[in-house]
Amino acid sequence: MFNSTGTHCNTTLPRDAELQLRLADSGGTGEGKENGAGKHFVSPAEEESSFCTKRKMLVGLDLICLCVASIPFFACELKAVTPYKRGFFCGDSSITYPFVPSEAIPDSLLIAGGIAITGLTIALGECYRVRFRGVHSRAFVRNCYVSCLYKELGSFLFGCCVGQSLTNMAKLSVGRLRPNFLSVCNITYESINCTPGSYVSQVTCRQSSQKMVEEARKSFFSGHASFAMYTMLYLAFYLQARLSWRGARLLRPLIQFLLVMIAIYTGLTRISDYRHHPTDVLTGYIQGGLTAYWVAFYISSMFKPCTRPDLSPTSTSMESPLSSQQTVC
Repeated sequence: MFNSTGTHCNTTLPRDAELQLRLADSGGTGEGKENGAGKHFVSPAEEESSFCTKRKMLVGLDLICLCVASIPFFACELKAVTPYKRGFFCGDSSITYPFVPSEAIPDSLLIAGGIAITGLTIALGECYRVRFRGVHSRAFVRNCYVSCLYKELGSFLFGCCVGQSLTNMAKLSVGRLRPNFLSVCNITYESINCTPGSYVSQVTCRQSSQKMVEEARKSFFSGHASFAMYTMLYLAFYLQARLSWRGARLLRPLIQFLLVMIAIYTGLTRISDYRHHPTDVLTGYIQGGLTAYWVAFYISSMFKPCTRPDLSPTSTSMESPLSSQQTVC
């Protein structure tokens, strides 16, 4: 997805070599094209301009894809769609827990921490590779820093949008009641005079805040668990691909363990805060982990091979991206 600023090293030639090859195939002076009145030749400058225009169009397509992937997320956050009004069984003890006003990890801390920690680490890692490891890019953007940051941070943000959109879509379509639903709704089984074991399809809440009632219908699945697992596991994958220092064998595994532990702790707090059921948190872990794996191995370029400039275009090098040899990505 976000590889439009540069092509894979093992499939195409560098831009300058590609242009020279095209010129050589057309006789060394330009590429002949019919315009109805004979042949005219395309100069290297025109070829370069056409090349950059196509790449800019692909960048625009990337931005459109990012916006489309964010639609379900913003539809939920802006209250454009209301959650499904699911009923409950009279006497169900799983929705009778008290409402706790404060949260161990509020939304603002989750989003700021997840994006800041992962995004800043990726930014520092890519800048280090460009500055000290001689990493180059075939992108139309001449600045290698911008090109590398675009590809890696763009992939990470795309995964954030996809993961949260899936989470919000599930919340709205399933409408599972949170453990504190009755407390938020300000009712009891005695107050609605229901028969134990009977299904109550509709109930009138005594809660004045409609926003709180709608939030109490968004239990499945945990957005905190999915977002925390995605950001922390994605960072663990990034460290696996980029951190190649061999001075301490257990340093990288320790950091990765701490990151995953933070994600697991975040999900567990949602159970202790009576915001989610255990199955909601478990599903969030799975969804966040699968999204992180998909983006890291199939969208991002962190695990894809690069070539050294001194090798032939068809030869690939599987060395670490932090190798002392220059690489082209």
